[in-house]
Amino acid sequence: MNLSRRQFLQLAGVSAAATAATLFLDEEPALASDLKEIRISKAREVPSVCPHCSVGCGLIAYVKDGQLLQVEGNPDNPINEGSLCPKGAATFQFAYEALGKPNPRRELKAKYRAPYSDRWEEISVDEALDRIAQRVKETRDRYFIEEKDGVTVNRLEAIAHIGSACIDNEENYLLTKLMRSLGVVFLEHHARI
Repeated sequence: MNLSRRQFLQLAGVSAAATAATLFLDEEPALASDLKEIRISKAREVPSVCPHCSVGCGLIAYVKDGQLLQVEGNPDNPINEGSLCPKGAATFQFAYEALGKPNPRRELKAKYRAPYSDRWEEISVDEALDRIAQRVKETRDRYFIEEKDGVTVNRLEAIAHIGSACIDNEENYLLTKLMRSLGVVFLEHHARI
């Protein structure tokens, strides 16, 4: 099918409108909010505060029979008004780790798609980390600049790094040290606070 960009956007718009119409015309739609309500029905709401940073965002933990079912932002909290950063949204996982229990929602496999392949394959996290390390080393070996115009520069311009709002300042500091030890000069950090 050969579509111009305009035709593609028109087709996408019509498809989205048709999907929305069928959802609203259906008498009993299976919406995500309905499924959530079923999951946390009869669960006890426990107001809490996000444990990750000092902002003090409000959380609501849903607990049933001593088991944590869900964690979400507290819309009544004046600080975050129900929204959460990535760390706050991952508090559900943090609770499992604090209890020493495996998180049933945690992915234990990585996805890999080989060059020119049309499918993804599952590989172990260790294998994924080994591939990443190998590619970083290959890139550094290939593009490392020791000297420019007679001046020692020891830098790597083929890799850039941006810090993460999902980790704390100490972890970002360590990542910065790692990138500088590789010679990376395009380096940024974007913490939330």
